Amino acid sequence: VPPPLTPPLALSRRYRGLTLVLTFLCYTSYHLSRKPISIVKSQLHPNCSALGPNPYNDSNSSTWCSWAPFDGDNYKELFGALDNAFLVAYAIGMFISGIFGERLPLRYYLAGGMVLSGLFTMLFGLGYFWDIHVLWYFIIVQVCNGLVQTTGWPAVVACVGNWFGKGKRGLIMGIWNSHTSVGNILGSLIAGIWVSSAWGLSFVVPGIIIAAVGITCFFFLVEHPNDVGCTPPLHHVMASNEGPQSPSGQSSTERSDSPKEPVEEPEAISFLGALRIPGVVEFSLCLLFAKLVSYTFLYWLPLYIVNVAHFSAKEAGDLSTLFDVGGILGGIFAGLISDYTGGRATTCCVMLVIAAPMLFLYNHVGQNGIGTSIAMLIVCGALVNGPYALITTAVSADLGTHESLKGNAKALSTVTAIIDGTGSIGAALGPLLAGLISPTGWNNVFYMLIAADVLACLLLARVVVKEVRGWCSCIARKRGYVRT
Repeated sequence: VPPPLTPPLALSRRYRGLTLVLTFLCYTSYHLSRKPISIVKSQLHPNCSALGPNPYNDSNSSTWCSWAPFDGDNYKELFGALDNAFLVAYAIGMFISGIFGERLPLRYYLAGGMVLSGLFTMLFGLGYFWDIHVLWYFIIVQVCNGLVQTTGWPAVVACVGNWFGKGKRGLIMGIWNSHTSVGNILGSLIAGIWVSSAWGLSFVVPGIIIAAVGITCFFFLVEHPNDVGCTPPLHHVMASNEGPQSPSGQSSTERSDSPKEPVEEPEAISFLGALRIPGVVEFSLCLLFAKLVSYTFLYWLPLYIVNVAHFSAKEAGDLSTLFDVGGILGGIFAGLISDYTGGRATTCCVMLVIAAPMLFLYNHVGQNGIGTSIAMLIVCGALVNGPYALITTAVSADLGTHESLKGNAKALSTVTAIIDGTGSIGAALGPLLAGLISPTGWNNVFYMLIAADVLACLLLARVVVKEVRGWCSCIARKRGYVRT
């Protein structure tokens, strides 16, 4: 019998690399398509007096260059309604999405969602070319887009979780999770190209990009190692050791040799069953407040920079990307530290504690100079997005393959959807509250963000105490061994 052309280990590594690259591109395009609204806001209601006299000579001279219906004094509330339409639909849809994600082929589910996301993103931008000035058109498009974008996160985390075991999951997923910030940066830069000339293209081009990546994903993404004859990662074997199973080495071999084995696993976990996994509730509630802060920056930071630092729409959009640069560094740092210490909750809590005073400082001294602004944006981005990145990636994957599941790997998509769905409630509340509070002053918006950071930290207290006790008992055992 001739030897195989490619050794199993090398084949597995190739598919792991392919999975990381494809899922990275997929979620980069998701965030790339979400970012333009924050860039375009300042163009929908700009400072018309800076552009010169009103060429139309009508009575509404102060807002002649604004895009109706955002030309009134309540434009911030309308912007908040746009954000909320997307994010509330996203939060509601996320709890359902994980259930579908475990019962449908992930490749079809993800690709279909990306094509539909591209369609609705383009429809928002086409409102410019079709000269649409009806608020409900933009609201309905945002709601539809929010619903179909829920296909992304549970699917990509489940795919990555299927291919990677615990090991250095925090570091790997911390680096991989930079897709969020990379997508935000690219979305800001792409939207900035047309924001002042034809803002509709700021949505149409990202819509085309996400649809194209979705089609690529359909043809090349491999959902599970068993689909190509590779061995599943270690976390499935580790989880099965609690029951009366075969030795880990034998179990791993059986899984790779028998493609029918995954079919014989328990059925997909229920919603309540996922909630009973230790840590799911705590991390979900923590993410609610952490994501509230992150998404408030995502949707309102460019407008804040325009209003406070008086930059142009394009300059504010470019400067806001530094917050996402910090997010990349924060996600990698959080994953590395949590891998080294084994304390996911403690890592999140420490970063949240430091983030609160840094947000206060950014609001008060962050606009004192371009150098100060750049440094503060990077630091705040790292501290705000680090815990958010860690919870939505490594923590979700850990809990979705928790030892209490006894080898049932089908919980991964549901657990991910519960955690990110709860976080999305905060993502919806943040921009909405910012829209309601910002007319009273930006200071009050930052006080709201600081309070959310503190609450996120407090909600992890029980898990942090458990981790600290585990470290203490481990140290005590080691000292006991030294004495004996």
